[in-house]
This record gives sequence, C-alpha cells and structure tokens, in this order.
Amino acid sequence: MKNITLAIDDELLGKARSLAERRKTSLNAIVRSLLAHEVEQEDRIAWAREGMRRLMEESTLDMGPSEQWKRQDAYAEREDRLLSRHERADLRGSGQDER
Repeated sequence: MKNITLAIDDELLGKARSLAERRKTSLNAIVRSLLAHEVEQEDRIAWAREGMRRLMEESTLDMGPSEQWKRQDAYAEREDRLLSRHERADLRGSGQDER
C-alpha cells in the first residue's frame, strides 16, 4: 500500500477527524472509502455509456422521417391536461365553487 500527502483546510480536517471518531474509524479509512466510491462510480458510468453506445449501434429500429419525434408532439397531451386544469377553477384549488 502506498502513502500519499494531502493538503486539507484546517477546519475541514478538524470536522473530518471528529467524524472519524464518531464512526469509530480512522480518517485514513474514510479517505480510502471515499476514493474507492468515486472510482467505482466512474467505472459504473463508463460501463453504462458503453452499454448505451452498443445498444445504439446494434439497434434495428428504423427511425425514418415518418417516425421522427417532434417536441411539440411529445408534450401535446401534457399541455392539454394542464390547460384543462387551468380552465377549471375547482382543479386549481382556488376555493371558489363553480356556479
């Protein structure tokens, strides 16, 4: 195992030592755990990106001109729902009864 030297702000160092003490562990163990987590997270992201790239390359779905999505189409239903709510005071929670 190799040793490294870190430059850490005094206030942060004090808080980190207190945290290690409360957790009944060492500051060294906390730093190792945090670094391991960061490296593992980076590996997961790389794995997911590679999987997505492979899916896109191997996809047999033909997204020809007639099948392309338009933003307005994707939000049309949602917009209709929001507008119908806006037009009905009882759904807005205004507290006023419709007459």
